[in-house]
Amino acid sequence: MTGTDVTDLAEMPGDWQRALAVVAHPDDLEYGCAAAVAAWTDAGKEVAYVLATRGEAGIDTIAPDDCGPLREREQRDSAAVVGVDTVEFLDHRDGVIEYGLGLRRDIAAAIRRHRPELVITLNHRDTWGGSPGAPWNTPDHVAVGRATLDAAGDAGNRWIFPELADQGLEPWNGVRWVAVAASSTPTHAVDAAPGLDRAIRSLLCHRAYIEVLTDEDPEQYVRSFLTSATGQASARFGGRPAVAFELFGR
Repeated sequence: MTGTDVTDLAEMPGDWQRALAVVAHPDDLEYGCAAAVAAWTDAGKEVAYVLATRGEAGIDTIAPDDCGPLREREQRDSAAVVGVDTVEFLDHRDGVIEYGLGLRRDIAAAIRRHRPELVITLNHRDTWGGSPGAPWNTPDHVAVGRATLDAAGDAGNRWIFPELADQGLEPWNGVRWVAVAASSTPTHAVDAAPGLDRAIRSLLCHRAYIEVLTDEDPEQYVRSFLTSATGQASARFGGRPAVAFELFGR
């Protein structure tokens, strides 16, 4: 125990080979868990990214038709920094993603395509953090996170979305865990230290977004943000900087 009522974070399972990360926008993974992804790819594991949108509504000063291709390029560049070569986009509209059968079907199809043992997503709850007055989460994050948790089961049931089998996507019931990054109730963690410098470089690839988000020097902003974020869980992880996850078994 750490203190009187806070449980230490367990090590994330390592007995898997393929992971699929499913999030709403470019930069969601870089703000959330790129240091863990770097550690996994270093260990020879395969990680693919699926993004529901291209982040086209994310920069007020750039029109969506120009912003989408720009943010897609930044996302592919940032993924490559941490050893991820496969980045797919589902082309839902940024800012107005709707939780429902269409989103579940698209994510279930991606899971059947990639056949992961571990699925990763971002905080699906209404707020960031569990304390009173915590910042409100965005509808896109909530919809995609919740749909990903549901689609992990959908992917293994041939009678849910049977049209996917007609498209050559046979059921995949091999998902063993869904890991939620940026959860207010984490249970597990990955040592962030080995991948932290690459995580910083990965987030810096989203320069167009960062430059309108802050007046700080981009590198100083990114380093400070990720150092702080990975330090928050360190007391529950043996003093090591950590990327924390809430892990759901299947």
